Amino acid sequence: MMERRKFIQSTALGTGFACLSPWNVFAGINGEKYPELKKHKIAKVEKLKYDYHWPRHVGKNARKGTHGQYHRSEVFRLYTDQGAMGWALGDSRIDDEELFQLQGKLVSEFISPEKGLRQDLSPFVDLVLHDLMGVILNKPVYQLLGAKGTKNTPIYSGMIYFDELEPEDKPAGMDKILENCQWDIDYGYRQLKVKIGRSGKWYPHDAGLKKDIEVVKLIHKTFPDIELLVDSNDEYTLQDTIDFLKGIGDIPLLWVEEPFRENYEDGKKLRQWMDKNGFEKTLYADGEAHPDHDLCMKMGKEGIMNAYLPDIRSFGFTRWRNLMPQLKEYNMLASPHAWGNRLKTHYIVHLAAACGNVVTIEGVTCISDDIDYGDYKIKDGKILVSEEPGFGMKLLK
Repeated sequence: MMERRKFIQSTALGTGFACLSPWNVFAGINGEKYPELKKHKIAKVEKLKYDYHWPRHVGKNARKGTHGQYHRSEVFRLYTDQGAMGWALGDSRIDDEELFQLQGKLVSEFISPEKGLRQDLSPFVDLVLHDLMGVILNKPVYQLLGAKGTKNTPIYSGMIYFDELEPEDKPAGMDKILENCQWDIDYGYRQLKVKIGRSGKWYPHDAGLKKDIEVVKLIHKTFPDIELLVDSNDEYTLQDTIDFLKGIGDIPLLWVEEPFRENYEDGKKLRQWMDKNGFEKTLYADGEAHPDHDLCMKMGKEGIMNAYLPDIRSFGFTRWRNLMPQLKEYNMLASPHAWGNRLKTHYIVHLAAACGNVVTIEGVTCISDDIDYGDYKIKDGKILVSEEPGFGMKLLK
């Protein structure tokens, strides 16, 4: 249990959290404004596995080998004694004691529309409690949170990898990259995130950097009306990043993501170079993987880091809610990480519609016989929020 609590503090409820929005551990704080939440006691807690797959095989990125296509993940489901049911993406990192402590308690003891999840709870029950709250109050999550954002937010495809290298026994070459880009465009995306960083693992350094530049140039030439983002998964150095940007010339980019492990000095030098060399409108986006939160906020406040990316699940939905005012104060945009799972994409749509300040959403195209993903239409490169209660999706098992 002690190991687990240390993990929670470091990932979602650590010292950086308290400074975002001071609040007290609460019990039944909803008062008379939300009496329905006091009527519902959680009668049953379930953990279930479900199957899903991506529409195509996904290969390598700068750090990892083949990602595959067919996957299984975990969800949590809560039933109340009044017949309500909420569910959401779970996580195996939570232990049973933390999850099943919800059973037998009033929903109002754990969550409220104004403040979100109770401070001492695991972030991995954040999503399921938000869904249950929306179901009980018969409103979509974004409306419960104030609906201060936009109902349709730009969305990008995060599924462009090193496709010229796949399959390993007979690499398909550059045409495969263009084929996959076209599939995503036909699906409705108008932004594509292009993975770079081949120089780190899969190519000799100079050849990999050259190939990164070649790929981006080819995609831009073939699809000139599509906005591009790039992501090197921390495998570039500062000089690699500058050389890459020099290499692509005047191709506009929405952002440069994870060029190297975030650090103040290199980040500042990169931002200064971009501002002086034609990339002043390109965002520096970082903070996805195990971020140093205080460092990232310092860089955001000083205008070095322009978009913050921690994962919607492990960082915590409530923590994201509370962080938005600070990001807005710093003129720092948000785009929570969603890779791997379409459920996370749809949770972020509600965050964007509730709070605003989300520059674009990571689209993860998934197919599942176990899930009805709900009414989240992609039109003209933007994704529309569902108006159904909770997060508006259904578990079909």
